[in-house]
Amino acid sequence: MLTGIDIAMLTFSCVAANHLGLVGAIEEVLKRNIPIVNCPKCFTFWVILFTTCFSGWNMVAALAVSFLSAYASLWLQLIFTFIDKLFDKLYDKIHPTAPPATDHT
Repeated sequence: MLTGIDIAMLTFSCVAANHLGLVGAIEEVLKRNIPIVNCPKCFTFWVILFTTCFSGWNMVAALAVSFLSAYASLWLQLIFTFIDKLFDKLYDKIHPTAPPATDHT
């Protein structure tokens, strides 16, 4: 039986696979677009729905948890994007791409 932790880990995995570019890399290798998998919320919805149904959940509970997980994946994707922006700012401060300006006055 799937637990809440299992569902959270699956949700994280679906979002991370898209956010980190794994799904895009797979699509490049296959030379195909995989619409259900390359959308974090769609991927999350279907993964959670299949795993909950196959692990014995009743359909109503499986459907509700799948929609909740898909909604949560939107927020998780937003958090990942914010962290990326923060990382880029910090990285640019530590490793500037342009040489520092010199003052010749």
